[in-house]
Amino acid sequence: MLLDRSFELARKAERIDALAAKRKNVIASDQMIEGEYPIFVDRTSGAYFWDVDGNRYLDFFLSYGTVVLGHADRDVDDQVIAEIRKGFATGLSKPVQTELVSELLEVIPGAEMAMLMKTGSDATGAAVRLSRSFTGRDRVARFGYNGWHDWCAQWDHGIPRATRDLVHTFAYNDLDSLRALFERHPGEIACVVMMPFEVEPPAPGFLEGVRELTRAHGALLVLDEMRSGFRMAVGGAQEYFGVTADLATFSKAFANGYAISALTGRADVLRRLDHVHISSTFYANSDAMAAALATLRKLRSGPYLERIHTLGSRLQDGLRELTEKYAAPVEVVGHPPMPFLDFRLGSAEENQAAKRSFYTETIRAGVFFHPNHHWFVCAATTEEDIDTAIEAARGGFEALVRDGYAGVARAGEAAR
Repeated sequence: MLLDRSFELARKAERIDALAAKRKNVIASDQMIEGEYPIFVDRTSGAYFWDVDGNRYLDFFLSYGTVVLGHADRDVDDQVIAEIRKGFATGLSKPVQTELVSELLEVIPGAEMAMLMKTGSDATGAAVRLSRSFTGRDRVARFGYNGWHDWCAQWDHGIPRATRDLVHTFAYNDLDSLRALFERHPGEIACVVMMPFEVEPPAPGFLEGVRELTRAHGALLVLDEMRSGFRMAVGGAQEYFGVTADLATFSKAFANGYAISALTGRADVLRRLDHVHISSTFYANSDAMAAALATLRKLRSGPYLERIHTLGSRLQDGLRELTEKYAAPVEVVGHPPMPFLDFRLGSAEENQAAKRSFYTETIRAGVFFHPNHHWFVCAATTEEDIDTAIEAARGGFEALVRDGYAGVARAGEAAR
């Protein structure tokens, strides 16, 4: 599989584009297999994309999960084009904004009001600022990836210590770790901001326990539903797990790839917008609103998410059979709409080496699995696509055996 054009463009971009220049130094969860994965895409359609060298890939990356219906979905794109032709940048509200907010309030549990923005970081940042204003408190407890703003950035560089000192993390599925934060800072925590899950599912009673702790200590619960929203269920993880937050944030699958986010929740909290500054010129642009409204209405119109769950389960079942057949120290994890493989060879270095063996084979087979970020299934994926993915994974597991990372001997070593 030739990638010459992709790498040529990458070399040029690294000289002039600051984001491209940092590509090789980005957070670990974004790393792919250097020299094997394409960098520039030419076009997309359904569950596939083509790189600039003409190679076609079955896509389980789906732009970090923003694509839920499938690439270039005609029903969504037609609505966007129609909105663009009417003029989408007016500085004033367009009717589609009120239509979209009304639709959101119908499907999101606990949503009494909503605010539309552009990015996930916009929404989580707004949730924190409103929570601080509403409670009169400064501290934040958080779990998961919540964006790039000062209060949640992955790296400390460029962030004042005073800001870092007001933010605390806790362990997932460990209520005692969160309880300890409340006990250490009584009456000081404004909100708990958390993804409902990353890869590990919530233990029975965990989300309910977080809900109870926040209420007991006068803090707000903010569910960061960037990945789970409009994918686990139309109403997100709140609907799927039956736990309602005070505020919830959404983006990614909200608009099938178009740039828009939303903050939903209690009206008394959102009305604090009268007292805090959260604004952007582009929040009023209606092109992405049209995309979100079309995406949401299509998801509500048929069994699209049920199909995604079914196909994801089928993929996970096939992967589990392969891990057993090849005695691979790899576990199939995640929820069916967002499956993943967890390599468990004992050290980070060995895991990365094994991933290079596995994912070199799968990408060469034309299946785009992200090595270090969980995958996604879209409504355009077919049963034949799942068969293709499982066959590509078979080649990956055979490579693990060939390179000494799996097989009977390896399994015996693990048992000793």
